[in-house]
Amino acid sequence: MDVTDIAAALALWPQTANCTARLINHSENHTFRIDRHGVPAFCLRVHRPGYQSRRSIESELSWLTALRRDVGIPAPAPVAGSNGQHLQEIWSAAGDCRLAVLFPFATGQEPRPDDDLEPLFRTLGSVAARMHEHAEQWTPPAGFERQVWSGAHILDAAGLWGDWRQAPGVDTPTRALLDRLDTELRRRLAEYGTAADRFGLIHADMRLGNLLVDGDAVTLIDFDDCGFCWFAYDFAAAISFHETHAAVPALRAAWLAGYQANRPFGADDIAALETMVLLRRMALLAWIGSHGETGLAQQHANGFAAGTAMLAERYLGGALWR
Repeated sequence: MDVTDIAAALALWPQTANCTARLINHSENHTFRIDRHGVPAFCLRVHRPGYQSRRSIESELSWLTALRRDVGIPAPAPVAGSNGQHLQEIWSAAGDCRLAVLFPFATGQEPRPDDDLEPLFRTLGSVAARMHEHAEQWTPPAGFERQVWSGAHILDAAGLWGDWRQAPGVDTPTRALLDRLDTELRRRLAEYGTAADRFGLIHADMRLGNLLVDGDAVTLIDFDDCGFCWFAYDFAAAISFHETHAAVPALRAAWLAGYQANRPFGADDIAALETMVLLRRMALLAWIGSHGETGLAQQHANGFAAGTAMLAERYLGGALWR
C-alpha cells in the first residue's frame, strides 16, 4: 500500500477531495498525513493486516466516541466516509485490501524524554483515571471485542506482540535472568488479581509517541492497542522505551498525584506499578523482535535487552526505584 494507492482512496471521504497524502509513521500501522493546499488537514490510519479485525476496530472507535462524549477525553474523533461509516476499505492497485480510519489532524509536538515531563504526567494520570472510571461504568455495545493484555498474552511464546525470547540481544545469560523475571511476573500478577476495580478497558499505549502537546493542551492519539488490562498498566505504557531514565521516579509521583485526584488508587495498586513496568518492558522487547522492519524498533533495539535485564535485576532484588 503506497502513496499512490492512498491518493486514489481519498475519494472515500468527501472532505479529502483535492488533498495529497504523505507517509509520516510506520509502527504497527501506516499513518499518512493528508494535506489540503499544502496544509495538514487529516491523518489516515491504514491498518496492518492480521492484527485487528473489523469488529475490533469498530469496538475501538465506539469506546473512543463514548470517551469523547461522556468524559471529554482530548482525542480526535473519527471522520465518516461518504457511506456514513468510520471504517473504510482501501484497495491497492495490486488488489490488496486494508482497513482505514480518517481523523482530523491534531496540532502539537511529541514530548521528548528530556523535557520537563512532570506537569504532563500529572495530566496523564488525570486522563487515565477518568478513562478508567468511565470503563468501570460504561456498557459496551453488543459484539464489542478488544484484545486482553494478560500476563500470558504478553509473556507466552505466542504473545500478542511476539516472543520476547526471540528478540535481539537475548543471549544465554540474559535469557536465564528474564526467565526468572517471567516466572515472578506471572506469580505477582496472579496475586494482584483481576478484580473490577483494577482490571478493565484501558488505552494501553499512552506513551510519549502517542501524545501531542500544544501549550497547555494535550491530545491523546492512537487507541489501536486499547484492550482489557490492569489499570496500572497505563502508567507503564506512558514510560515506554524510557524505563531506565533517571526521571521515572518523579514521573511516577506526578502520575499518581494526577490519578489519585480523580480516582482511588490504593497501596496494592501503587505496589503493582513495578510489576506493570516490567510487564510492559517485556512486551516491548517482544515487539522489537517481531517488528524489526520498523524505524521505532530499529531505534531502540540496541541495548534494549540489556536494559531489560538490568531492570529485572533491580525488580527481583526488590529495589526498582529505591
